[in-house]
Amino acid sequence: MLRSLAIASVLAAGTASAAGADPDFIRQTQDWQATRAANLKAPDGWLSLIGLEWLKEGANRVGSAADNDIVLHAGPAHLGTVTQAADGSLSITLASGSGATVDGKHVASAPLIDDMHASGKPTTVAFGSASFFAIERDGKKALRVKDENASTRTGFLGLDYFPIDASWRVEATWVPFDPPHELEIGSVLGTVNKEKVPGKAVFTRDGHTFELYPIQEDADSLFFVFADRTSGKETYGAARFITTGLPKDGKVVVDFNQAYNPPCAFTPFATCPLAPPENRLDLRVTAGELKYRGSHH
Repeated sequence: MLRSLAIASVLAAGTASAAGADPDFIRQTQDWQATRAANLKAPDGWLSLIGLEWLKEGANRVGSAADNDIVLHAGPAHLGTVTQAADGSLSITLASGSGATVDGKHVASAPLIDDMHASGKPTTVAFGSASFFAIERDGKKALRVKDENASTRTGFLGLDYFPIDASWRVEATWVPFDPPHELEIGSVLGTVNKEKVPGKAVFTRDGHTFELYPIQEDADSLFFVFADRTSGKETYGAARFITTGLPKDGKVVVDFNQAYNPPCAFTPFATCPLAPPENRLDLRVTAGELKYRGSHH
């Protein structure tokens, strides 16, 4: 009850704040929020996750029946067998009558390409409203299972935000690193990845200077994983994300109104990074996405 009242208060404040702000900025931010929600709610979006199943070396029998090595929450009783070879390569042999397809084709068997393959597109095994593909994390392989009828998707409660506030659209000074620095970023799985950091964004707020270190996953954007004094209170505890454009003329625009929750805020079947110590701001960032009202616990 108190949580609902707190959100209602924040949303009411947001409406009042937005009324006096620049209409174009309000509209652009609301458009971004609508796109964010649409992507999350897409049939194959993060809300459709129903499983993260780790594979052992050798044969892994897959299906919804209890006698499988990997028991799915959807699909035929016996879908088939996923085999992981000693070199880590994967293949699948479908059970007769499973009705499943591999990349849209009815085949007896096929290799399974994971999400870390150079092609960038993993093999999809589909069955009814559900599907899975292979992922690799820290040298281990797993099946990421999705179902458009997942309760997290059909029962989605929507997204809530702090008031839209143009003062949180920060034009930070970009300090490039040559060569790039290395940053250790942990994950909810307990693993630690070393990521290349091309530089840092430096900005001031309330008379204090703050720094944020991004990683660059795409050629045309920067990706920040950060936490702040609202984390674990109004906002998701582990971290929030921000994606920005590339630096231009020594500046990079970091719009905290577009801070968003990682998939782990909505489902236990995602593998999300944690904010590194360098990106834990001693500051209340009262902008962007609030903690999700629903729960996957």
